[in-house]
Amino acid sequence: MSESFPTAPRITTGDVIGQPDFTRLPRFAAPATFAALPAPGEVSDLDVAIVGVPYDSGVSYRPGTRFGPAHIRNASKLLRPYNPEADAWPFQSQQIADFGDIGVNPYNIDEAITTIERSMRAVLERSPRLLVLGGDHSIALPTLRALHAVHGPIAVVHFDAHLDTWDTYFNTPILHGTPFRRASEEGLLDREACMHIGTRGGLYAPGDMDDDRALGFATVRCEEIEFTGLSGAIEKLKARVGQRPVYVSVDIDVLDPAFAPGTGTPESGGLTSRELLTMLRSMNSLNVVGGDIVEVSPAYDHADITGLAAAHVGYEILSAIAPAVDLSSFRTR
Repeated sequence: MSESFPTAPRITTGDVIGQPDFTRLPRFAAPATFAALPAPGEVSDLDVAIVGVPYDSGVSYRPGTRFGPAHIRNASKLLRPYNPEADAWPFQSQQIADFGDIGVNPYNIDEAITTIERSMRAVLERSPRLLVLGGDHSIALPTLRALHAVHGPIAVVHFDAHLDTWDTYFNTPILHGTPFRRASEEGLLDREACMHIGTRGGLYAPGDMDDDRALGFATVRCEEIEFTGLSGAIEKLKARVGQRPVYVSVDIDVLDPAFAPGTGTPESGGLTSRELLTMLRSMNSLNVVGGDIVEVSPAYDHADITGLAAAHVGYEILSAIAPAVDLSSFRTR
């Protein structure tokens, strides 16, 4: 005997299929996709694909980010169709689908990285842009390999407490502290256009910054933002990136632990949620081709603080990608 469960129609604008109508479906009963968006089988002609990578074999301290994609998706049920601060309709002006999670080998890093790259290339055959839910930061390397094959050299805008351009740990070259060194060495990056924002805390030696600059990164540390304000950081960001293809990589530990306790390598003195969202919002004039949200570790989260922050990061990245449209008369009820 089959059961028929009550559902709600999805909101549509033209050919775009978006969220369910939450005036007719409780959010806590919504589909388990990001922002309750469609699965790929429900739509065609995609603009953005969301992909989860539940992988944390590259962490160096607290594990648990393999559970990050599900945690972010659960928190994203609170997201609404219209983003007033960005004046954007991220779910109604572009077709987005959540492809679910990539299953990777948790015991073999090389095999896992190969599987992630192959899977990302397959997704890019259906969608020109990606939003990746991690997982630890090592997943950025195979994602950049896949995006480079489509878009050429990429300008990485990297929000993180840490540089992630170190060489090896325990003679292992691909870990969450090394992805952007490997990407630069492989020629995936535009070395004239990459930037770290929000870095802070100790380094292993002063030469770390010299190595980082040689790999193609400029840096705006949290201390500089404290003195110059967000506007100064945003000006530097836009001037460096221009209209190159941009990958926005957000390690949630760029936020102060007060705003994101659920992460593996927290550092005091970070950005507030509002500061991070404001900077992401400023990227709406850039050519964003992909992004990630990584290092969300639910076991260390409290009251879903970190998951909610990560969901809103995804919301702002999708809003920055969204085309400008006039849906002022559109209502969900």
